[in-house]
Amino acid sequence: MTVVRFLPTDRQIFRIAGPALFALVSEPLMVLADTAIVGHLGTTPLAGLAIAATILNTVVGLCIFLAYGSTAAVARSHGAGAQQEAHTIAVSGLWLAMALGAALAVILVAGADRMTAWIAGSPAVADQAHIYLTITATALPAMLLSLAATGALRGELDLRTPLLVTVVANLINIALNVLFVYGLHLGIAGSALGTTLAQWGGALWLSGIVALRARRAGAVTRPHPTAVLSAARDGVPLFARTVTLRIALLLPTILAARLGDISLAAHQVAMAIVTFIAYGLDAIAIAGQTLTGRTLGAGDADETRRLAGRMMGWGVVTGVGAGAVLAATSPLVAMAFTGDAAVRHALVPVLLVIAAIQPVSGIVFVLDGLLIGAGDGRYLAWAGILTLAVYAPVALLLARLGFTWLWVAYAAFMLARLATLGLRERSDRWMVLGTGRLH
Repeated sequence: MTVVRFLPTDRQIFRIAGPALFALVSEPLMVLADTAIVGHLGTTPLAGLAIAATILNTVVGLCIFLAYGSTAAVARSHGAGAQQEAHTIAVSGLWLAMALGAALAVILVAGADRMTAWIAGSPAVADQAHIYLTITATALPAMLLSLAATGALRGELDLRTPLLVTVVANLINIALNVLFVYGLHLGIAGSALGTTLAQWGGALWLSGIVALRARRAGAVTRPHPTAVLSAARDGVPLFARTVTLRIALLLPTILAARLGDISLAAHQVAMAIVTFIAYGLDAIAIAGQTLTGRTLGAGDADETRRLAGRMMGWGVVTGVGAGAVLAATSPLVAMAFTGDAAVRHALVPVLLVIAAIQPVSGIVFVLDGLLIGAGDGRYLAWAGILTLAVYAPVALLLARLGFTWLWVAYAAFMLARLATLGLRERSDRWMVLGTGRLH
């Protein structure tokens, strides 16, 4: 699994992973920009952002199957030479994303007051969280459209278009946030408004490209109930898998809130950093989803196994690199996100824990990508349930020892994921050849 020299196989991987890296890193930069801008408004707005962002990211994260499912299904159809079918799947994903996003937006706006009040440790923090959440909830359809469109484009090996769109949207987000927060003095509401406008712009751009290509290929672009329901049904196992992951991320936020506003503010920065690194490491996993889908669709088990080995090796290497950089810069990272000395003091040891677990994270993300690309959703769902059953009691127990120990529990969570996914990869049961129905 050790990477010793650059092989032709690696060119295949990095032809996808390179653009995917920059596109993926650009997405969480919206969160980092919001965190940095709001963080300098004070501890209370930053803590409020932590709650609102957790709720919003949980909802969007639960719908990640829109991207992953589209990537795997579109890639497998292209690998089998079924081009028109691939475009039909892509458009069906867009319609499903729009309908689901609209429904979830209504639910979030209606329940924002209760959700933020339940998590927040103080009324002031709850008020800031409510403001941010009710505004950004209107961008939920846009966020889900972007997921579905990006997944479809990855499936057809177009990584450059999502890269261009996300970079432009991120730059617009930063500019609008600065204008609304500091220029117009709208506070946390300005940050939410800027992010919402940027999300809608990027979503309309991406979905328009997917729809246009489908029309040119002669695929059905109008709503097709059977195809949309099929896309929804195929996404159920990945949805279940994602539920377990989101619970694992939501639990420490709730526990951090119980430890006080200082811990919650530090937790928001830590989560932003973890998300940023995870998106970067996930570039190899995206290559895994796409290439695994294509090679299995083409019926080539040997090439699938060869690519998997190289991608796992690169996952370890990139994880080691990310961890080393974070460990070396942790004090500077803390200073960049908050001027509160107490928050910085709580944050630095957590960043060191996060840095230490990155080599494990690197290989876990690749394994996840391989199994998603293979359509092994059912196993991922059951593995997620088992991992959560191990992690939850550990997190509840270690939270009593302090904020840093919450992130030690996160390290245990990643080790449990490595065990369940690694055992599956070592077998051949996930390598289903041809265009057989994803499971």
